[in-house]
Amino acid sequence: MFVIGISGGSGSGKTSFLRDIEQEFPNDDIGILSQDEYYHPKAQQFVDSEGIENFDLPTAIDLEAFISDIKKLQAGEIVERVEYTFNNKLQVPKTIVCNPRKILLVEGLFVFHEPRIRELLDFSVIVHASDVVKVIRRIKRDRVERNYPLEDVLYRYEHHVMPSFNTYIRPYLDKVDIVINNNHNYKRALQMMVGYLKTLL
Repeated sequence: MFVIGISGGSGSGKTSFLRDIEQEFPNDDIGILSQDEYYHPKAQQFVDSEGIENFDLPTAIDLEAFISDIKKLQAGEIVERVEYTFNNKLQVPKTIVCNPRKILLVEGLFVFHEPRIRELLDFSVIVHASDVVKVIRRIKRDRVERNYPLEDVLYRYEHHVMPSFNTYIRPYLDKVDIVINNNHNYKRALQMMVGYLKTLL
């Protein structure tokens, strides 16, 4: 199994990038494992000085389970997780099944920050965008998909999201194999990535 780590700041477009890659491989040659499904329950999250839970810290994620599941997939085992709905009461969680594939895309904010994950990776990618673009995308996503109030979205971006990006992602911009600029679109980068993956297969 060839394991590729993909990270990027919130709103950079990494999740969309992954979905587009997956659609290019209908024969189930590629699997995706996302840290988004490994958040600890809300009650266990660190609370800041304003009483707001901070989901943008490594401690917000069950990294032990995430690492364990990567290794299970490498060993040929099937992994199942209950979808994390980001506390959106309007969304019914579903069971997500990840089968062992020839190529595994491992996605999340902290895939490069955690040494035990880095050592499992064969290739590394960061999807990057400007702060202005990211905050606009974050507002659209959190207001629509996660049912968050605008004030909450902006507060979290300023006090949680940006400090997290600067601490856990920015230091790796000059260390990963590829940085994909996604201020406008990633069409050419997608074509390049798909071509690379097909070569591996």
